[in-house]
Amino acid sequence: FEITFSPFLSGRCKAEWRPNNSPKLMDLLDDTVPGIGTYEDFNTIDWVREKSKDRDRHREIANKSKQSTVALLFSISDAFSGWLLMLLIGLMSGALAGGIDIAAHWMTDLKEGVCLNGFWFNHEHCCWASNETTFQERDKCPQWKSWAELMVGVSEGPGLYVVNYFMYVCWALLFAFLAVILVRAFAPYACGSGIPEIKTILSGFIIRGYLGKWTLIIKTITLVLAVSSGLSLGKEGPLVHVACCCANILCHFFTKYRRNEAKKREVLSAASAVGVSVAFGAPIGGVLFSLEEVSYYFPLKTLWRSFFAALVAAFTLRSINPFGNSRLVLFYVEFHTPWHLLELIPFVLLGIFGGLWGAFFIRANIAWCRLRKNTSLGHYPVLEVVVVTLLTALLAFPIEYTKMSSSELISELFNDCGLLDSSKLCGYTSNSGSTSGSVNATAANGLGARLAGPGLYTAMWQLALALVLKMVFTVVTFGMKVPSGLFIPSMAVGAIAGRLLGVCMEQLAIRHHERDIFRGWCSPGADCITPGLYAMVGAAACLGGVTRMTVSLVVIMFELTGGLEYIVPLMAAAMTSKWVADALGRESIYEAHIRLNGYPFLEAKEEFRHKTLATDVMRPRRGDPPVSVLTESGMTVEEVERLIADTTYSGFPVVISQQSPRLVGFVLRRDLVISLENARRHQEGVVSMSPILFTECDPPMSPSAPPAVKLRSILDLSPFTVTVHTAMEIVVDIFRKLGLRQCLVIQNGRLLGIITKKDILKHMAQMANRDPDSILFN
Repeated sequence: FEITFSPFLSGRCKAEWRPNNSPKLMDLLDDTVPGIGTYEDFNTIDWVREKSKDRDRHREIANKSKQSTVALLFSISDAFSGWLLMLLIGLMSGALAGGIDIAAHWMTDLKEGVCLNGFWFNHEHCCWASNETTFQERDKCPQWKSWAELMVGVSEGPGLYVVNYFMYVCWALLFAFLAVILVRAFAPYACGSGIPEIKTILSGFIIRGYLGKWTLIIKTITLVLAVSSGLSLGKEGPLVHVACCCANILCHFFTKYRRNEAKKREVLSAASAVGVSVAFGAPIGGVLFSLEEVSYYFPLKTLWRSFFAALVAAFTLRSINPFGNSRLVLFYVEFHTPWHLLELIPFVLLGIFGGLWGAFFIRANIAWCRLRKNTSLGHYPVLEVVVVTLLTALLAFPIEYTKMSSSELISELFNDCGLLDSSKLCGYTSNSGSTSGSVNATAANGLGARLAGPGLYTAMWQLALALVLKMVFTVVTFGMKVPSGLFIPSMAVGAIAGRLLGVCMEQLAIRHHERDIFRGWCSPGADCITPGLYAMVGAAACLGGVTRMTVSLVVIMFELTGGLEYIVPLMAAAMTSKWVADALGRESIYEAHIRLNGYPFLEAKEEFRHKTLATDVMRPRRGDPPVSVLTESGMTVEEVERLIADTTYSGFPVVISQQSPRLVGFVLRRDLVISLENARRHQEGVVSMSPILFTECDPPMSPSAPPAVKLRSILDLSPFTVTVHTAMEIVVDIFRKLGLRQCLVIQNGRLLGIITKKDILKHMAQMANRDPDSILFN
């Protein structure tokens, strides 16, 4: 095949061949006309042009820096501006994340009661200052009053339960209603996770307003409301969107990033790392998440800057200390028992469960979202959010493990039972028959002989019920018109399943310690199985099944928990989960939502295996009218404006003439429109009959003819070209690796057709027996 970088020049104008007149790679770098080189909404950027602009800018600054001290200082400040921008993004994102954490914790507790010492204290902070709090009943103190105690004055009995139930549902409905109304009224783009759209934007697509200031303000407020409402969603995914909004807004203060879409996307890649860093307190995991899951173009320079920005964000969050425990990690664990090699079998089983859950969730959620999109259900987003919140609150309140927030639930499931734990999950009985609630009995008999007691049996069936409810409500909730993350709900599902399996393994080991399988490593009275570790592995498996993350997931999990010793179980579960989920469907939840919404995204992981050629995909097809072209001379302003009005194409090839369609270059529609408007406004004598010239030399004209409009400066003289016999797998590779918008198809220098990114996506959909018209973003 043949890729042509040089223009096809007619040779009729000698000035074009002189070395001192040789054009730049991109003549349209000349920014004399405002708007030239920018893009319209819902268009794809030209990566090659943007990188060329940046190289020319660097070259110009480097040349000037040798001429004067002021220019040298400007060069230094330009080089430093990227690091300054990363510092500001880290500080802003960390501060916002800390505020969101504190507000969400307070408003979640507001559903249950209020602190008399100060309404701004959440339940935990309120009881910290109390001298009447016991360790076993640390969540009870006179300063914290439930709504029933405040309104009715009842401290026990059925009246207490009914009033608290009613207030819990009312607060949940109020929070959810406010969230969806604010999103609908002020920032429709603030709904959902935001990660599918950010992946699409990072691939070069333009969605104006998606990372704007209104989206940032509304997403920050409504994220707190949505999480506090008790819906089965998390704040971690939306925090990536929040960090990217911060980055986009701050980019406007730096000319280098404001005027270059490719450079801006490098910053957004770093901001994605910052989002995960502040969501989980995992700066290294955040960088790997951006590299593995989100970014389209990730040079080494972006890796360093991402690391720096994630570090600053994590430090800022640690300074705010939103969890009040002086730790950066969200779910700190301290397991005292090492895992045994034989435990890899149940860990792999958890990986299989995670893969099955991931595949089921993606199919069920996409089916529900498609139903919402194609039926009248999508016309009533406020009603949908209110109804789902009502059902969630009504069913969640009676069960202890669904009533608490997902983060608290995961923290409790990861926890290893200690001497003074009052949780039902630690409701064991010792060999003497005493319950582990009795500290002395437990201490005397040791924690090793932990037989399940009534409290643990109650917790087990409640957890099983909570597992079913979490699975159903997560499927329905993700995709509603409120900010909704998927990390925490997926981890909650896996943590519940893992804890259930862990307790089963623990009881099996205790009751059958004389069996050969346990005898070597589980002696009588020894605490050899840690159910909390199983919960941690299950959480990683389910999150991996849904998102298909591997390396970044394991790093995030050990940063999240501090459990560096348990990397091997986490790796085994994550890989098994990915294998099982990939066997049932190749797409992650984010890629599935990209395809559902029809975003023009070329997935780098998807292989193109079909033996088709460029001639099979290019337009025009057989029987279609010929491709719309401009000639380098011989057309008038009126003819060009008519062509623009009659078509919707993003650009036009320029040829020598209609009779000799040899390719000269390519001009973008937006640049053409802006240049013609500018010529009519500022160039004297331009009328509809003025000739349009894409040549450097002036053709002979009569003295009475109107002045010509010269548009050579906006012409791309080196468009990417392939021949009709180029294999489509090579064309797809070129589009992926160079981020092209379009590619021209030629034969012996003659223009035959054009292939755009949407043409490739439609062709790939057609080859996969999907509807090709679904690749049309609306």
